[in-house]
Order: sequence, then C-alpha cells, then structure tokens
Amino acid sequence: MSAEIERKFLLPAFPAAELDNNEITIVSKQYIYQTYLAFSEDQEIRVRQLVDRSGVSHFTHTFKSGHGMVREEIEYNISEPIYKQLLARTGLIPLEKIRTTVEVQGLHFEIDEYKQVDLVVVEVEFPDVEAARLFEVPSWFGRELGAEEEFRNKSMWVKLQTP
Repeated sequence: MSAEIERKFLLPAFPAAELDNNEITIVSKQYIYQTYLAFSEDQEIRVRQLVDRSGVSHFTHTFKSGHGMVREEIEYNISEPIYKQLLARTGLIPLEKIRTTVEVQGLHFEIDEYKQVDLVVVEVEFPDVEAARLFEVPSWFGRELGAEEEFRNKSMWVKLQTP
C-alpha cells in the first residue's frame, strides 16, 4: 500500500485567465466515470473508466483507506471485460467529471469539473507531508475542502444513487 498525500480546494471557476496568461499549462485531459463498489466510514473500493482526449479508455480498480490529507491507496489497471463484469446489473450511476491536469512551476494540479453537480475543485498531490504543509496556495484557489465530507467524491456519488 502506498500513501496518497493531497490537498483539495474549491475553485470559483475553471482558471481560464491563468491559462490565457500562460501561468498554467495543460498537461492532459480525461473524462472520468467513477463508481463505488463498496465503502465504509474509512474505506472504499471503486472502479473508474478514464477516457483520454483521443477517445481511448482505460480502467482502474482502487482501494483507499483513511481520512484527511494522508490516505492509503492501492490502484491498478483492470481490463474492460473485468470492469463491465464488476458493474453488470448493478444499476449504479457513475460520478462523472472532466479532469484537466495542469502544470504550474513544476507542480501538477488536477482540476475536476463535475458533470452532475455544479462544482469545480483542484487537487494537489505531494511527495510528503512536509511538502503539503509548506505549499503556498495560489491566489486563484478557493477555500480548502479536505475536511468537508460533502465534497468527498464518495459522498457526491452516494447522493446520485438516491433519486
């Protein structure tokens, strides 16, 4: 298991001005369909279909454990037939988002624009807790969301399952 160390912030909107001013550079863009297969208070198992700009899909299976800035994570690729088999006949609605990875002064930020809710967030992953603690938050970021349950992907996904 490896540690995932990240901080998550609200964005008022996609940072188009920063892109136009060359303050940020787009590295990649993906459409993500994210579905949870099982979860508890501090653990989750999910699958994803990730579609790149050219339309090519790949699929992942992920286990996460913990809360807050540091969580344990195991993620690996699975085949499309396994992905489809895991979701067959579940009737589950995936959480859909467009993830744009941008580079800013050597750091990568992941901007997620959610499709079923009016929300744009940015996540920054770090190599260690000290780097996360020392991170200088850019002026175009909004408030930090790391401790707010309603902004966790799992929480948003659960709301989609109940009409």
